[in-house]
Amino acid sequence: MKKKIIPIFIPHQGCPHDCIFCNQKKITGIETSVTPNDVKNIIDEYLTTIDKDCSIEIAFFGGSFTAIEINTQKSLLSVAKTYVEKGIVSDIRLSTRPDCIDDEILTMLKQHKVTIIELGVQSLDEEVLKESIRGHEAKEVYTSARLIKSYGIKLGLQMMIGLPTDTYEKCIYTAKEFVKMKPDFVRVYPTLVVKETGLENLLNKNLYKPFTLDESINIVKYILALFYKNNINVIRVGLQSSEDIQIGKAILSGPYHPAYRELVESRMIIDYIEDLVIKNNIKDSVIVETNKKNISKIIGNKKSNLNYMKSKYNINLKTLEKNLDIDKLNIILDDTVVRTTIKEIYDYLYEIYDI
Repeated sequence: MKKKIIPIFIPHQGCPHDCIFCNQKKITGIETSVTPNDVKNIIDEYLTTIDKDCSIEIAFFGGSFTAIEINTQKSLLSVAKTYVEKGIVSDIRLSTRPDCIDDEILTMLKQHKVTIIELGVQSLDEEVLKESIRGHEAKEVYTSARLIKSYGIKLGLQMMIGLPTDTYEKCIYTAKEFVKMKPDFVRVYPTLVVKETGLENLLNKNLYKPFTLDESINIVKYILALFYKNNINVIRVGLQSSEDIQIGKAILSGPYHPAYRELVESRMIIDYIEDLVIKNNIKDSVIVETNKKNISKIIGNKKSNLNYMKSKYNINLKTLEKNLDIDKLNIILDDTVVRTTIKEIYDYLYEIYDI
């Protein structure tokens, strides 16, 4: 059954801190508070566009939902709850901070049919948390994650790479700690410098330098291999594009690309092909038979993978569209055919990346 999400944005409402990277109004494109009547109108409007055979989720995004005044939380959730009780909606999701979760809040959320909570963790390195003005320590993350799971609520974790004082080692540490907490899903975002944030001030004073696009891709590929190997669902990689969210508008600097996830997974695929070429001493060409939906990943952005193999190995990388399942690939190396799957490729990369 297909899942459809009804998004309700509550930018910065309830959040007790101004984290150094955050401007929720720019990120969500919404600049006003949300009322119960707004919630009802948004849901009803979306329902007119959703097929009857879809599983529907109401998601409260942005801000820190459980830091909102408790009666406001209840009034917003009460609207969503009625759609669950009528059997129209299957899940209610919300996002919040790790230090805004306790037994009292979780009891109330369960009463209002909340089934999924995402924690904006960002990092588990204490220095990164402090320099990002998160307002909490790593210990609150572990406590909140355990509590959420103990209430039978699905747990999502969000991480950011490239925050102030961040490094490759710190990013991998956070990802490994995520695996230990066994979330139901994760999101991974590269840090971008958004207008009207603390990061903009640091950037202007030359006190902060974001990761380049290439640097971020080379870190996130390891993180994805780690999550894929441990069967953790990665529901988003990179910030979703909008009218404001692009370089030169809301974003001043940082590794932004509208197809960020595809860039990372394309890099992972060429890493795998390169390993095959080296180990099999291939000198001429590599042909990849694949479903048409995979072709852009194999070719790479602006033919980057084709150009890389040609310039480094003088090998012609070619794709051949075949009626294969989307997760299957046939890689032809001279007289050898390697039949594999996307999952097997990522499992293999986990080993050769030696994370």
